[in-house]
Amino acid sequence: MPKCEECDAEISVPGDAVEGEIVTCPECGAGFELAKSQDGFTLKPAQTVGEDWGQ
Repeated sequence: MPKCEECDAEISVPGDAVEGEIVTCPECGAGFELAKSQDGFTLKPAQTVGEDWGQ
């Protein structure tokens, strides 16, 4: 089970997860994108898209 890079909590990956899906840490709320690996999935920080407020 992958661990959160922010707080080291374990993050459960759903059985039907797909690459590119976003999962959230249950402890600190950090978002991570699932990336395929030989062991199943690894986590990479999810890109946050901010509001541009029409600019």
